[in-house]
Amino acid sequence: MTFYLVSLLKFFFSAKCKGAKDNNHLLYKPYSNAIIAKEPTSLEEEIKEIRRSGSNRDLDHASEFEMSDIFYFCRQGVESIMDDEVTKRFSAEELESWNLLTRSNYNFQHISLRLTVLWGLGVVIRYGFLLPLRVTLAFTGVGLLVVLTSIIGFLPNGRMKNFLSEQVHLMCYRICVRALTAIITYHDSENKPKNGGICVANHTSPIDVIILASDGCYAMVGQIHGGLMGVIQKSMVKACPHIWFERSEVKDRHLVAKRLSDHVEDKTKLPILIFPEGTCINNTSVMMFKKGSFEIGSTVYPVAIKYDPRFGDAFWNSSQFGMVNYLLRMMSSWAIVCSVWYLPPMTREEGEDAVQFANRVKAAIARQGGLVDLLWDGGLKRGKVKDTFKEEQQKLYSKMLVGTQEDRSRS
Repeated sequence: MTFYLVSLLKFFFSAKCKGAKDNNHLLYKPYSNAIIAKEPTSLEEEIKEIRRSGSNRDLDHASEFEMSDIFYFCRQGVESIMDDEVTKRFSAEELESWNLLTRSNYNFQHISLRLTVLWGLGVVIRYGFLLPLRVTLAFTGVGLLVVLTSIIGFLPNGRMKNFLSEQVHLMCYRICVRALTAIITYHDSENKPKNGGICVANHTSPIDVIILASDGCYAMVGQIHGGLMGVIQKSMVKACPHIWFERSEVKDRHLVAKRLSDHVEDKTKLPILIFPEGTCINNTSVMMFKKGSFEIGSTVYPVAIKYDPRFGDAFWNSSQFGMVNYLLRMMSSWAIVCSVWYLPPMTREEGEDAVQFANRVKAAIARQGGLVDLLWDGGLKRGKVKDTFKEEQQKLYSKMLVGTQEDRSRS
């Protein structure tokens, strides 16, 4: 039933997709890098231009602050707001055509009677048939994971325990994937992560974990939680060597690095799954990778994940929706359609530091997934811009004034 519904939706979108392919356009169109097109110029050149246009005097070599200099910083501020590359990465991607979900547009269902009828029929199917079925599958998958991993935990360590653990994890994650009606296309499976390595991927949603884990087993890394999540974590670690940290340990970078290093040194253990961005991005771009997982010196297996938002937006805006609310939205969508690319393994080159290695891996993921490669820290989702960015502009302006004074004193 679900398969035919998704096929029907694909038919609605096929004309638009065919036109995009015929014109060599991307099906997943990333945001443009800029709204305001201008040639790159230095602070000193722009301020000199402002001074010339605002006065008849020759102010090219003015050694003191000029009131007109304020306009440069005002203009830069306005352009930064108009050309913001960061904030829009933390909100849902805008669709070119409506997908019969009010969460993507609240007004489209009132355009015509026919469209309203189709939307109403979709609500009945999604909430009356698909949602109860998906919730049942989700509880079944999670329940089996907790019970079976707890039982396997009583077995002695060895090949049999590892084999049963892998089979149970795969089975349960695949049941959970069915609960989302996830239609996943895996590419280049010969590059799948191997034991003793680190798998790094771009991060859009908590379901990224089950999307990858339904095609292979991984050792998870994360903070210990309470409640239901804590019960799941405790049962999972009994059957498989996952790496959980106490809240007080997460900020200890040396302890985290040591735990990860000890894990990858054992080639019999599963590859570690890490999302170096540290937060969910709306699947239009890849933001700064934290360097911690790239300092270990192990082989890194990059993975690019790209969701098709036409059938259901997988992005989790954690500042707007709680986990339960988010999962219900996912289960009441038409489907979760995505593509996963396993990229060739990468190692740190001679003379390359951890930051450069992280940027090289990030660029490869962005290029394969058709995502925008950004240098900004995803931590800006909740934090303020660091004072160092402001101080950098102040230093440039101060250097310009001091340099001008030195030039005048020499002459």
